Amino acid sequence: MHIGIAGNIGCGKTTLTRMLAEHYGWTPKYEAVTYNPYLEDYYKDIERWSYNLETYFLAQRFQDLLEISKSDKVIIQDRTIMEGVYIFVANNKAMGNLSDRDFDTYMHLFRLMMSMVKQPDLLIYLKSSVPHLVSQIQKRGRDYEKSISIEYLNNLNERYDRWIAEYPGKVLIIDADDLDYEQAAAEPKGVRFDDVPLNYTPPPPRPTPPPLPVLEIPRAYVKRTMELGGDNNIFI
Repeated sequence: MHIGIAGNIGCGKTTLTRMLAEHYGWTPKYEAVTYNPYLEDYYKDIERWSYNLETYFLAQRFQDLLEISKSDKVIIQDRTIMEGVYIFVANNKAMGNLSDRDFDTYMHLFRLMMSMVKQPDLLIYLKSSVPHLVSQIQKRGRDYEKSISIEYLNNLNERYDRWIAEYPGKVLIIDADDLDYEQAAAEPKGVRFDDVPLNYTPPPPRPTPPPLPVLEIPRAYVKRTMELGGDNNIFI
């Protein structure tokens, strides 16, 4: 089974992936952010490095999907291949950071890759406001994220909402603004990961239906049926 965690920069995908993997014994697949050789250059000059960065991410995520498709374990993935295409690449194209030629080449690669793999069995979307994202980005203090603009985050958020609204598979939407699952998990009365969604309250159990009435078959009828060679699978 393949579970994907989706959401904007700073929404808590990596933390939730790690905690769910530890809690349920699932296998985590983390996005290789620190290993992308174009990342720092990208945030310094987005237009120059967009195609390089996105193509590298595409190749890494496709490799992850190939490995997931061959596994019989439950795998939870930090960011999916679809987000790279429908959120980040689409946003870069709209902002003029990708030429038509580069975009067409990228989409051709993506379509070829998706003909060989499938989308996640379940997508968990961490929906976050821009102020919450900014707070989380500042808290983790990654140097290459300091230049991310509020406009950029807002554009990504709008694209996420449109993409999730049209997503054809199974999706669970969680409002992540007021959800501190690390702190909740550390408290005795905190959020339980067995609840889906995390603040879900199960409905009351359905009442037990009354037993079906017992069908009374006259003994004379049974005797007559057996004498005529009728159905012997009649129980009294």
